[in-house]
Amino acid sequence: MLFDLRGRGRRRTVQVIYVTLAILLGGGLVLFGIGGNTNGGLIDAITGSGGGASNDSAAQKQVDSATKATQLQPENAAAWLRLARARYQLANVKGYDRNTGGYNADGKDELRRADTAWTRYLALEPKTPDINVASLMVQAYGPTGLNQAQKAVTAQEVIAEQKADDYAQLAQLALLAYEAKQLRKGDLAADKALELAPKDQRSQLKRTLDEAKQSPALEEVQKALEKQKTTTTGK
Repeated sequence: MLFDLRGRGRRRTVQVIYVTLAILLGGGLVLFGIGGNTNGGLIDAITGSGGGASNDSAAQKQVDSATKATQLQPENAAAWLRLARARYQLANVKGYDRNTGGYNADGKDELRRADTAWTRYLALEPKTPDINVASLMVQAYGPTGLNQAQKAVTAQEVIAEQKADDYAQLAQLALLAYEAKQLRKGDLAADKALELAPKDQRSQLKRTLDEAKQSPALEEVQKALEKQKTTTTGK
């Protein structure tokens, strides 16, 4: 796990950066969950203001149907994609808590299963990976979900590659890359986002991305990684 969000201060730092960027970008598809079959956007996943499917039984039936399809056609990328979406939606039904803005054990179990299905889907090398489900996986890998920043970067790259002229998507890629301590990738995405952003938003966008790159939470991660490296190598 890249981040220990058990401390309120640390979690609050991550939340503020995400929400500030989301508000700034306004029209960002992934940030607000617009443009796909989502149960709310990234703001909902962070702040706990989103909703989910109202019928647990219906969500489970979708999972059962998709699971059967993958069993009958294990090399069918579309079947694994459908299962990833269904698992994500079931996670929101079974285990998303609006009050805490996070998932309980049952919800995280479903997110892990969604991760498995998404990974199988990508392994089949679809010609044009689905960006709507990729946006769901960005949320699933987020700090209130599975908290796997590196996988969130990979999912966001699927979107950014197909929306290379969308500064909002590039800015989010930069933010996620900084979380994962992929600083070079974050800088490249940030530079491109700033180049494409409207002139009247560039200054604030730059401040927000700079804050994400230099946040205390990320600095603590870097120190932990360095300490682990020293312990492992004995140097």
